[in-house]
Amino acid sequence: MTGYVQDADGLDPFAYIADVVKRSGSSFSLGMRILPTEQRRAMYSIYAFCREVDDIADGDETDAVKRADLHEWRIEVERLYAGHPTRPTSRALIGAVRRFGLPRDEFLTIIDGMEMDLGDGLYAPDTATLALYCRRVAGAVGMLSLRAFGADEPEARDFARALGEALQLTNILRDIGEDAERGRLYLPGDLLRRHGIDPAAGIPAVLAHPALDAACRALAATARARFREADHALLHCRRARLRPALLMMGIYEAILDALERRGWHGADATLTLSKPRKLWAALARGLLRPAWRPSR
Repeated sequence: MTGYVQDADGLDPFAYIADVVKRSGSSFSLGMRILPTEQRRAMYSIYAFCREVDDIADGDETDAVKRADLHEWRIEVERLYAGHPTRPTSRALIGAVRRFGLPRDEFLTIIDGMEMDLGDGLYAPDTATLALYCRRVAGAVGMLSLRAFGADEPEARDFARALGEALQLTNILRDIGEDAERGRLYLPGDLLRRHGIDPAAGIPAVLAHPALDAACRALAATARARFREADHALLHCRRARLRPALLMMGIYEAILDALERRGWHGADATLTLSKPRKLWAALARGLLRPAWRPSR
């Protein structure tokens, strides 16, 4: 008994979430393909949940509608843990929740993160607020993933938190121009001001400022530090169980490498890696590269 059931209309929930993953075009699927079936289904279900709530936050509706839609997902999470999910994604999740003990609070934490995206709360947030956002939208995904991977060492939680922040900061540094089109600026306001950039001047002025590259490189250094923290925690974990996360880690480290080579020059197009480059980066980190060791 897998726990995956068909909806009343005949829709297979796993087929639904597999389609969500496929249509996303995300690098996520590369790391998940190596998992056994039940673990892969769990991860696809988690991803589909994240995709659905993220689409609400990024949609064109008013903030009031978005808040209402996210509240409906909070109710659906409660239905899921009561054993009565009503949506395809949560119907797929019920098997993973039962099999891997996925913590309810982490799903709610992800919704908390999506709500931070509403209004102006994340326009040039301070560094502490940005770290909280990363914990909610990325760290929570890592905590759920650990359960699906079977990584239960205390250090695995440190790995997930550090890696989640590193990945989210890399996303922010990659998508500055795309976020600007939505009226969003995730670069920390205190960091910008240290480089002589006034966030209150507006996004066009921030992107045109000659010190933008230096500010972004400082945030990239923070991302690098979080990658190193994840590597350090990995020393105390069963590496094989975290291999899907390591494949993703390799891709994002390669993206950060490419961003630092290109630099930040205003509303640059979102940087993408070719499929062969992604594959090599993933394999080099997940299968070939040894764990970090402190220098002697």
